[in-house]
Amino acid sequence: MTQEKATEVRAGSLPEHGPLDENGREILLSLKNVDITFGKGDTAVRAVQDASFDIYKGETFSLVGESGSGKTTVGRAVIRVNPLAGGEILYKGVRISGKIPRSLDREVIRNIQMVFQDPAASLNERATVDYIISEGLYNFHLFENEADRVKKVETMIKEVGLLPEHLTRYPHEFSGGQRQRIGIARAMVMEPELVVADEPISALDVSIRAQVLNLMKKFQEEKGLTYLFIAHDLSVVRFISDRIGVIYKGRIVEVAEAEELFNFPLHPYTHSLISAIPIPDPQLEKNKVLYTYDPTIHDYSEDKPEFVCIGHDHYIYGNKKEIAEYKAIRDKGVPVKAVTIQDPDHPVEHKSDDNAAERAADAEILAHPARDTGSIWYKILSFLLPILGIIAAVLFRKHNYIRNYKCCKSGAVAGFIFLAVIAVIFVLLLVLAVI
Repeated sequence: MTQEKATEVRAGSLPEHGPLDENGREILLSLKNVDITFGKGDTAVRAVQDASFDIYKGETFSLVGESGSGKTTVGRAVIRVNPLAGGEILYKGVRISGKIPRSLDREVIRNIQMVFQDPAASLNERATVDYIISEGLYNFHLFENEADRVKKVETMIKEVGLLPEHLTRYPHEFSGGQRQRIGIARAMVMEPELVVADEPISALDVSIRAQVLNLMKKFQEEKGLTYLFIAHDLSVVRFISDRIGVIYKGRIVEVAEAEELFNFPLHPYTHSLISAIPIPDPQLEKNKVLYTYDPTIHDYSEDKPEFVCIGHDHYIYGNKKEIAEYKAIRDKGVPVKAVTIQDPDHPVEHKSDDNAAERAADAEILAHPARDTGSIWYKILSFLLPILGIIAAVLFRKHNYIRNYKCCKSGAVAGFIFLAVIAVIFVLLLVLAVI
C-alpha cells in the first residue's frame, strides 16, 4: 500500500474518486486474491479461494453460479460481515477488509448497502416500515430535523411504488414483492454509491420480478449507483449486467462483458450454465441437449492454473494449455454454440455409464490431493491384509484421498470375502473328517 493510501486509512476517510484502470474507468471496488474460510483445523471449509475482480463505477457487475458456489459469501465479505482469511478488498483504492478505523468503518457502511435475498427474514417484524427505513438515517444523523426525516422517508416510499400510509404498518402485512420494495427503500434512503443485491428477485413471483428489476434500474440511472448483482439465473443477468463473473465452488472461473460471455462462453462451467437456460419454445426445450460440466476434465497436477486475460477484457481460469485453447477459439471470432438442439428424428445416443454415480461422487471433491493416485497396489495390499486395508481406507477418506480410499475399500472387501470362503471350506472339511 502506498504512503498516500495508508494516510487515507489512518485518517478514516474515503477519497472522492477511486483509481483509474488502463482504459480510464474508475475502479469503485476491487477484490484481490480473496480467501474466505469457515471453521478451523481439519473441519475448516474454504468457501472462497483466490477471488479477484474489479467493479467499475456506474456499472452492474453480476456474480453468477449455482447454489453453494460462494456468491453470497463474497457479497457479505464486501459489507464486512464475513472476515477474510487472505487477500484484501479495496473500496476507492482504500483497504476496507480486516481491522480498520471506526470512522472508516462508518463511511463504508454509509456508502455500501445490501438488498437481501429473503425479504421476510431481512426485515424486523416488530418494527414499523417507518422505523425500518429510518434506522440508517437515525444511526448516521442524515436529517436536519424530524420534518426532514419524514420528508425523506415519504419520498423514498413513493419512489419504490408504495404509499405513505404504508409507513405505519408492519412487514407481515405486505406481500413478498412489497417487502422487497421496503428492503430496497431501506438501502436507497442512505444514498449509497454501491449496492450489493443478493438475489433480490429469486423469492418473488415471475410477474413481480420485472417490476423490481426496473425499479433498481431506475435508481441506477437517477442516482448513478453501482450494483454487485448476485444471481443464479443467467437469463435475467444477461439483460441487466454490464459485466458478468462466473464462480464455481468458491473460485472465479470467468469474467467478461455480458454479450462477450454469452457469445464466447469459453470455460466449460460457463458453457453448462448457459446450456441450462430454459428455452420458451416447449418443443425446442424438449429436444435440447444439456451440457454437463465435469471438473475431472481438468488436469492441474503439473501445469498449474491461473486467472488471466485473453484479450477483449475477457478473463478466464485455466492452465497454460487450456488458456492457449481458449485464446485460439476467441481469436477466431466465431461465437461458441452453447446450446444444441437435437433432431427428433435422429436423437443423440446416450451411452450408459456404469460408473456415473462414482464419477458424481468424485466431482463433489474440488481438488484431489497430489498423491491421490488410486494405485492398484493399494487394492492388492488391502486384499492380502484386509484389516489394515479397512484402517487405511478410513484414514484416506478422512483426508479426502478418494481414489485411494476406493481402492483400499474394494480390496479389503474382496479380502474378507475370500477369507470367509476359505473358512467355510475349512469347516466343511473338518466336519467331514470327524464324520
